[in-house]
Amino acid sequence: MRRTSFANWPCSIARAMDLLGDWWTPLVLREAFYGITRFDDFHAGLNIARNTLADRLKTLVAEGLMEKRPYQTEPVRYDYVLTRKGREFFPVLVALQQWGDHWLADEAGPPIVLHHERCGHDAEATVVCSHCNEPMTSADTTLHLGPGYPERLTRREDVRRRFGLDPSPGAPVENAG
Repeated sequence: MRRTSFANWPCSIARAMDLLGDWWTPLVLREAFYGITRFDDFHAGLNIARNTLADRLKTLVAEGLMEKRPYQTEPVRYDYVLTRKGREFFPVLVALQQWGDHWLADEAGPPIVLHHERCGHDAEATVVCSHCNEPMTSADTTLHLGPGYPERLTRREDVRRRFGLDPSPGAPVENAG
């Protein structure tokens, strides 16, 4: 049974989860960041069913996060290599790791430590403002409609409430239903 698709929702989180919303896809990407490129190595490292791995790799290639590069011709075998789009998933994995380290690590501490090669120090991931480089938190960050938000949805009452929009004088406000 096919799950509901979020691919066309006006929300980048929903769209990303449509692509990555199972537990295997981010783990396949994690392995790729460890330098794994071969099907058999992904399979061994994750202990994932071969058909599930093949499906996830196919999706990652189709969505442009990885590309297939032949390394053998008889039979044809491929390396699965991160593309720029795939490499730019790194901050997402690091943010998940940071949250897991804080809330799910046992008394011994985090299982993996990030080491920043440029400065030579172990580090923690932080989301910072691209303008002022200060850390961003839910307490000091608000969400506003962006240019890609569908105009027709801005008339819905639930959307207007979510984004703190006052109804325009005389403008009809639609219900969520």
